[in-house]
Amino acid sequence: MNTSTIAVQRISVISARPFNEVLARIEQNVGHPEMTRFRQAMTDAKTISEFEEVVGNATGPSGLMEFARYDLGAVVRKEGTPVTPRSVRLVVGNPVIMKEMVKRVPDAGSYAPVTILIDERPTGVHLSYDRMHSLLAPYGDAEASRIAVIRAISIFPKAT
Repeated sequence: MNTSTIAVQRISVISARPFNEVLARIEQNVGHPEMTRFRQAMTDAKTISEFEEVVGNATGPSGLMEFARYDLGAVVRKEGTPVTPRSVRLVVGNPVIMKEMVKRVPDAGSYAPVTILIDERPTGVHLSYDRMHSLLAPYGDAEASRIAVIRAISIFPKAT
């Protein structure tokens, strides 16, 4: 068994805007495919160009799509606490970008797609995510890191 320690760069932006507005701005920038149909379309694609077209049709203006959503605040509220800060975890990415990184660094599949956490705190609404290139840096593959940086698209709207 091998154990590695990886330093991660976390981006965190604090917004004074209301939670629902911040979440809506993120939602506008990522695609929201119906996942059963999307998976089937990826399976049915016969060529890489067909696959890229399927992914392109599923992504939003940011070039990313939502794979999963977890309403963490709703889970905490199950304890019966009526006033719980809202917290949503979005898992977003792009299978074409992921493919390119995984070809070079198989462990990139452990980090992609990425998680965006949007949560309310006393200091405002926080948007946080880990930079993919920091996760890939220890593997020493310059091309995978370049893809992670070059292909990364800002997931936070300009006016959070």
